[in-house]
Amino acid sequence: MPALIRYFRAKHEGQMIREEGPSWHEKKSGTPTMGGLMFIIAIIIATLVAGLAFGQLTPVTMILLFILILYGLLGMWDDSIKLFRRQNEGLKAWQKLLGQIVGGAVFFAVYLHEGLPLILKIPGLAPINLGFGYFLFILFWLVGFSNAVNLTDGLDGLVAGLGSISYVAYGIIALHQHQFDVAVFCFAVVGGLLAFLVYNHKPAKIFMGDMGSLALGGALAAVSILLHHEVSLLWIGLIYVIETASVILQVLSFKLTGKRIFLMSPIHHHFEMKGWSEWRIDLTFWGVGAITALTGIWTMW
Repeated sequence: MPALIRYFRAKHEGQMIREEGPSWHEKKSGTPTMGGLMFIIAIIIATLVAGLAFGQLTPVTMILLFILILYGLLGMWDDSIKLFRRQNEGLKAWQKLLGQIVGGAVFFAVYLHEGLPLILKIPGLAPINLGFGYFLFILFWLVGFSNAVNLTDGLDGLVAGLGSISYVAYGIIALHQHQFDVAVFCFAVVGGLLAFLVYNHKPAKIFMGDMGSLALGGALAAVSILLHHEVSLLWIGLIYVIETASVILQVLSFKLTGKRIFLMSPIHHHFEMKGWSEWRIDLTFWGVGAITALTGIWTMW
């Protein structure tokens, strides 16, 4: 990571900060981005080495790495456009969506090949056999949570910390279910993110960029599906859900009434506008994430 930071600084390649964002974020302009490249490489190597050592290089492991890599490449393409054109707008929405859908289609093909059930489990209700509708659910889940994590990645260290917590939770659930291939992947992600957090906490020396956030969100959704605890992600990943909901509600309110619900969205910016420091927001959101993760694990037993 230090070598990547030095490279980007030498090339004067850094994050372009959105003009509509908080004014005090302008000092972050020029901070190297695409740090996701390094922790994705670390995750791939750790997963392959540990998977080989413990005999867990299964089709499930490979499809998780595929989603991580594909969504990471989409983000890398997006980040590259922003860097080379010196702007904050990258891929068009339809281009990003198309890539995410292709990833979902490949994921579903492997899912069918492995003979996994097309059943959605909702707590308190009987399992629902969706049949081919499960394919549409997979697309919605992968696209939705990859973008949700991407929206959450707006403060130094926020997603690196939240992602570590979320993947620890699913790693523990995977161990409990004896799905060791999924557990190997989850804990490889945790290792990569904790190492990245050393350079990403405030004041960040490098950002993960869309490359990191899209990859983490897509892979997290894939993990919840493979563990057949899809809906649990709404609780374990509650912060991502709240961040996304804040954007949707803000847009709807402004279009329908001309008024804003929040001072700024996503909601972490609202708290910034209220005078909260980035560290206070990070610690509060991490704390909420830890509580939902622990209670989410508890309900699995």
